Order: sequence, then structure tokens, then C-alpha cells
Amino acid sequence: MKDVLILAIESSCDETAASVVKNGREVLSNVISSQIALHTQFGGVVPEIASRKHMERINPVITQALANAKVALADITAVGVTYGPGLVGALLVGVAEAKAVAYGAKKPLVGVHHIEGHVAANFIEHKDLEPPFVCLIVSGGHTHLVIVKGYGEFEIIGRTRDDAAGEAFDKVARAVGLGYPGGPKVDKAARMGNPHAMEFPRAKVAGAPYDFSFSGLKSAVLNYVNHAKMTGDEICVPDVAASFQNAVVEALVSRTILAAKEYGHGKVAIAGGVASNTALRAAMAAACKECGLGFYYPSPVYCTDNAAMIGVAAYYEYQKGTRHGWDLNAVPNLKLGER
Repeated sequence: MKDVLILAIESSCDETAASVVKNGREVLSNVISSQIALHTQFGGVVPEIASRKHMERINPVITQALANAKVALADITAVGVTYGPGLVGALLVGVAEAKAVAYGAKKPLVGVHHIEGHVAANFIEHKDLEPPFVCLIVSGGHTHLVIVKGYGEFEIIGRTRDDAAGEAFDKVARAVGLGYPGGPKVDKAARMGNPHAMEFPRAKVAGAPYDFSFSGLKSAVLNYVNHAKMTGDEICVPDVAASFQNAVVEALVSRTILAAKEYGHGKVAIAGGVASNTALRAAMAAACKECGLGFYYPSPVYCTDNAAMIGVAAYYEYQKGTRHGWDLNAVPNLKLGER
């Protein structure tokens, strides 16, 4: 059987990325041009600047991905691209580029849901992982608990009612002066703090055991910080970071394990940028071991935005017969499960 090679493009936020993926599980190249240093001075991603930088970087990144994979455009089977959700300007750069490359090379075009890509990242290093399984998706914009019923087939059983977990990390990091990007900086500071120094609230949603709510937790941390500043009390940043992170991790792990038990699936996976958080990985691994569940997670490079995960998702979509026309457009608010 002839190998299927996917050239994948990802530009949903502030990483310009391209990858070549072979047969859905083997990454031949994964090139990422990050804009973190550029946006740090603004305390977060500036959409207009991100879009302009994507335009500068996208051709060199694709050229590098093909070179690293030692393949030519003619060898590619199809072109996969993230078309949502994300920043509309950033997405448009990737979609326009993918359409141009696919049209010029006479290759099929496969649009990919960004969150579907995050889930698919687990297939790269875990060759034995196949659906069905429970997956916790945690990123700056999303917190979902899903049953992965098949490749690209999801049943959402839980979601955040307000802030995403990653969004809460960013806001708390800003409040205690850690800056951007919040997730990695809170994780690092928390390692030196006491996770039980402050008992921040853990919200539960009545009648929805798998749903999340982080707004109250975030507000509690901000209120603690503001009160300390007003009274002149010293703020121990590592303790605040560790206590906040502990509350988030506890909420994420408890609901995921409950879902795995209730739905009878013996496999649990995590995905998304927050899946690289060391405390979350350790707590989920311990909980899964205690309950006799298989635990799967991508390496940190595949947790944050990258094109390899998009290439994996595109492969399974391609195998199912998914093809997009030249009218494919960016859909910034694309919901999981939508096409």
C-alpha cells in the first residue's frame, strides 16, 4: 500500500507551523515558528501582529518542513490545514496558503478542526492508542471532557461554563506579576510553593457532574491578591501559584476519572496546551494508576500548537473521504464536532 503523506499547516494563534506526517502516526518533520517573544511585551497575543507575522513566516516554515522530511511537494498526498477555531486573521493566512499550495500542486485539501488536532496529538507517540477513550482537552480557549468514539468522532460530556483553564492561568499569572505566557510561568513558580497554603474554592455545576467552572476560582485568587496589596501584606507568589494550580488540577482530574469510570472506558488521554502542565500530568497519572486506567499524553511539543497534530487529524479525515473545496474559509468560532 502506498504511503499517505500529509503536508499540514497550523496558524490558529501565534505559532506558524508546518509538518509532514506519514500514515497518520509518523512525524517526518515538525517546524514551529513561535511568536511568544514578540507578544510578551504586550502581555498577550495581539491578533493583528500575529497575522502579519504568519504572512512573513509561512512560506519559509513550509519549505523547511518539506526539506526536513526529505520530500518534495509532488510526493505529498494531501494538504491539511487548521480552519478553526482561532483568531480569524491568523486562520485566514494558513487557509489561504493551504489552498494555494494544494491548487498549485494539484493535491486534495483537507480542513481540520484545531481541537480535533490536539486530541490526535496522542496518536503520534502512542501507536497502540485507538478509540474509544476519554479525553480531557485543556487549553487557553477550551476546556472539554469528551468521549473519543472514533477518529474525528466526539461526544462532548463536559465543558467549562465560563473561563477555560488556560485562560484562568493567564489571568492569575498577570495578577501576581508573572507575566505572559501564564501557564508555564505558574507551573514553574508552583513547584517552589505550598499547594495547601490557601484553600481556594472548587466549583461544582449542579446537575452537570462533568462540567467545569473556573471563574469563581480566578476571582478568589484576584481578590486575595488585591486584599493583600491594600493591607500591605506580603504575597508569596509560589504559594499562590501552587494553591491556585492545585485547585484547577483537582477539578480536572476528578471529573476525568469519574467519566472514565461511569462510561466504562479503560483509557484516559489529555490534550491541549495545559496538558503540558507538570502537576496535571503527575496527578492524572497517579489517579489513573490507582484506578487501573491506561493514561496517555503527548510530549510537551505536541501539547502546544503545532502542525504535526494537524497532520495526524488530517490523515484520518482524508482516509474517511473528507475533502474541502477552494471555498474553504476560516471559522473562528468553530465548535467541536462541526464540519
